[in-house]
Amino acid sequence: MMANGGNDRLDEPAETEEPDDFSAELEADERGFFAEPRQRPKAAAKATQDGKESPAPEQHYHGHRERLRARFRDHGDTALADYEILELLLFRLIPRRDTKPIAKALLDRFGTLAGVFGAEAARLTEVKGVGEAVATDLKLIAATAHRMLKSELKGKKVLASWSSVVEYCHAAMAYETREQFRILFLDKRNALIADEVQQKGTVDHTPVYPREVVKRALDLSATAIILVHNHPSGDPTPSRADIDMTKTIIETAKPLGITVHDHIIIGKEGHVSLKGLRLI
Repeated sequence: MMANGGNDRLDEPAETEEPDDFSAELEADERGFFAEPRQRPKAAAKATQDGKESPAPEQHYHGHRERLRARFRDHGDTALADYEILELLLFRLIPRRDTKPIAKALLDRFGTLAGVFGAEAARLTEVKGVGEAVATDLKLIAATAHRMLKSELKGKKVLASWSSVVEYCHAAMAYETREQFRILFLDKRNALIADEVQQKGTVDHTPVYPREVVKRALDLSATAIILVHNHPSGDPTPSRADIDMTKTIIETAKPLGITVHDHIIIGKEGHVSLKGLRLI
């Protein structure tokens, strides 16, 4: 794992233990997700030599959190680096820790924000400071983003929204660690009827059965389909098997009035269209 810049450390000192009643309350809602942080009880007061009491100092990152929120509120996301966007989100998921080193560690490990949100939950928890609850919430946010992209396609003429199709497929599949074979089913207006992952395979192979592809299209009354699969290696270059499989599906579907518009291969480094390469 790459070292964090500056003085950021993952092994931040533990905060002063909270009173039992506050700990119990926090355990019931450990993340305060998308809500303002709870007002924490003041730590035990420190007695001075003259008998007066003074409150314990706030943790160093509390002021930083408010400043970062203010920058986002006043100037939007363009005023923040990627790690700061992630840090701002982690404020809500991990309210009692300095989240800057965790945000930087996630980006060091997975490379980009897309890589963070595309990573499997089990891999996210390998980063110090990220537990199962936080990993689940990060995946929930990723799923919400995918649904937003998909909603832009639902009922629209897909061939007229090709960049949206590619963007959606890339978000859904580029960072998967195993191959997936996805099918977009279209009606006679080329509007999206359904989007389904038909098969999941290994790191470099997914079994595809042309008759099952065509049967599912008939079940949905689809008149056209777009085939999509990912290459976990990151390189979307089609293999000979990819090309041959696509041609077999085309030959099986054509007599039944089902058109295969394209086969898109998704990789972290981009995408490839077999039709664009004149391979089908």
